[in-house]
Amino acid sequence: MADKESKDFLKIVAPGDALDGDSQLTGAALRHFPEPLGAPWLRACRKLDQAGYGSAVVQSFIRYSPEVARLVGPERAFSLADIVSSFAIKAGVGAAEHLPAAAVVAARRLDGDASRFGSWLGLMERFADLAPESVPPVLAQMDALLAKLNVSRLEAWIMAGVRLSGTDKERRLEYFSFADPEAEVWLERESNEVVYADLAVELKAFLNALWGIRLPLREPPVTAPDYIRRRAGYSTGIIRIPTAYPGFRGEQAKDLYRAALAHIGAHMTFGGPQFPIAKLKPVQVALVSLIEDARVEQLAMHRFPGLRRLWLPFHIAQSTGLMTAPSLLARLSHALIDADFSDVDGWISKGRDMFHSCRDRWDDPGISREVGNLLGNDIGQMRVQFNARAYIVEPAYRDDNLGLWDFGDDGPPEVMDAEQLFDSVHIEEQDDDDPTPPDREREENQQSDADDARRVNVDLAEQDGIPVARYPEYDYASGRERPEWSTVVEYPPTQGPAHRIDDILDRHAYVVNRIKALITSAKVSRPQRLRGQQEGDFLDIDASISAMISRRIGETPDTRIYGRFERRHRDLSVQVLLDVSESTKDKIIGSSETVIDMERQATALLAHAMAGLGDPFAIAAFCSNRRDDVRYYRIKDFDKPYGETARSYLAGLTGGYSTRIGAAMRHAAQDLKRQQTHRRLLLVITDGEPSDIDVQDRTYLVEDARRVIHGLAQDGIDVFCVGLDSGGDSYLSRIFGRRNVMQFDKLERLPEQLPMLYFRLTA
Repeated sequence: MADKESKDFLKIVAPGDALDGDSQLTGAALRHFPEPLGAPWLRACRKLDQAGYGSAVVQSFIRYSPEVARLVGPERAFSLADIVSSFAIKAGVGAAEHLPAAAVVAARRLDGDASRFGSWLGLMERFADLAPESVPPVLAQMDALLAKLNVSRLEAWIMAGVRLSGTDKERRLEYFSFADPEAEVWLERESNEVVYADLAVELKAFLNALWGIRLPLREPPVTAPDYIRRRAGYSTGIIRIPTAYPGFRGEQAKDLYRAALAHIGAHMTFGGPQFPIAKLKPVQVALVSLIEDARVEQLAMHRFPGLRRLWLPFHIAQSTGLMTAPSLLARLSHALIDADFSDVDGWISKGRDMFHSCRDRWDDPGISREVGNLLGNDIGQMRVQFNARAYIVEPAYRDDNLGLWDFGDDGPPEVMDAEQLFDSVHIEEQDDDDPTPPDREREENQQSDADDARRVNVDLAEQDGIPVARYPEYDYASGRERPEWSTVVEYPPTQGPAHRIDDILDRHAYVVNRIKALITSAKVSRPQRLRGQQEGDFLDIDASISAMISRRIGETPDTRIYGRFERRHRDLSVQVLLDVSESTKDKIIGSSETVIDMERQATALLAHAMAGLGDPFAIAAFCSNRRDDVRYYRIKDFDKPYGETARSYLAGLTGGYSTRIGAAMRHAAQDLKRQQTHRRLLLVITDGEPSDIDVQDRTYLVEDARRVIHGLAQDGIDVFCVGLDSGGDSYLSRIFGRRNVMQFDKLERLPEQLPMLYFRLTA
């Protein structure tokens, strides 16, 4: 290292004015790269110099690599040279120049742990793949980030930014430079992630109570590859459990740990001998493992039906039409556990049919190999590429499948990653073209801004709205809620001629007369206790005592000694929520009236009925223009009379924009929750599938709305939907439940049917 050739090279690539003197640099290099390590370090310097990245990149590496070697060892400094080169290619020479300095920061923050530093380097290389333009600001803030996060949590924070921003480079840059406040929110969330150590005692007791298994649970070693650290696994005498599941928090993270152990316990209880690898292709290995996972889960759910509620929420793959192996395998997993899941792909339907046709043989592990091999052959004929090195088992609670396979006389290595697993398969098709792992598919933000292609032309008069609330939205791809994701903005409703509502009542005089006849018969209330009854459901203790006293003193006792419960008064509040999106301006086939005209007529008659009954009710309308402008119009509030003002607002409703229904329901429910009545009903009237211009994935807003319904049910709020889309049965039933939806094929019947529906709902 001290020879003339080395010194001459250092003078060329690292002049003294840049590095505070050639002798100082040479001394540092001699101390931290002693022979025989000096020659490999020198070769790394030469390699960077000859690559043409510029002297600044080479000088940065030469300046900081000795300190990296001092903190985490010379081998990690050599690895740093490779990552610097990769950065220069993927993220530019600026990012490559700043990486060595950030590496020193990381080495210090990680307490000189070479294994964790290696994981950090791998994460940075992956980050350069996903968001190359955002690498410099992250490197600049590495000290602050690692002060709050360990490497796995830093990975979760980075992946959150990738998901939130999708393919929008500017939004990604805003997130990773903290110009977007969401970055700080997610940083705080990830800095308080649930880890295995917090749950160790509980999880051991859970495994023992469920399956009677008392094996040691161990976290993977820090030297383990990413694949091992991200999935649970098992082998003879031990269960391996991840330190953390990046991206999962709170109760969901706890459920994920429980789901993983329940799944491994099912393998140990219902599994058979290990499958020999033999000459299976990688995709066949993956499919045999998938079928075996489904088989043991079916047997486990037969014994403990509640396990379905634990496992099913993590199956988030949806029918997208995407013809990639990771997508197909994740959707097949969903199809095999969820009878209600449907997919348009014939291969998935075939896999489900083959699996369920073997129901009588589910106790035989051999069916996993039979079905998996056949499905693997079909994948090959479909020309679907399978990248064995990038494949990660989905959903997240399932184990890495290493425990299923017999690797021959030598056995599996102590720590093996996905590449080693599939490299032990005798195949020739390792260089597949599909580089997208399942996690990358989940990271694709389903809210990219295809504004120009999908923007709706509107002619609404623009008015100033007031942002009043921010609500979360449920991201089914990540399986958790995005906090404060959508903003509800309340706009003053446009006034119209109030006599228009009176004209509607006149035109539907027959319906009005029917409403009057039904008003007195409907009773919805909290049961009242009536005492002193001749007959009843229970004894009236006070009356019974009085009767006994009368009998003892020789008087004739009063025989009204019973009590009963009876509903005597209505005790119901109703929030009507109207969809006034752009599609409501469409004319009804065979009529000159529009969908919103029918909504107005039906709501006018419904309001007439509710006012006559004396039920507290409110009416609101909504549409949306992206997540930060969910427009909400108050037509009538609970504490306001249904008078001329409310009728004029109803008459002035016009359609426009999109249908972000989940945020609107969350906001409407806030008023309903404050009503002190026995029953609270949210009645939603909509004509189309949830959508917005910043959402490309049609499933995203459907699943968010479904999440809202589940939450409202827990709050004691009933939700019913009136659907005006003749083809909307599938998504409306998915959101509201099949029993809570009424579909109208003939919209002209809506005005007379809606009040009658209300009477049936509240009878």
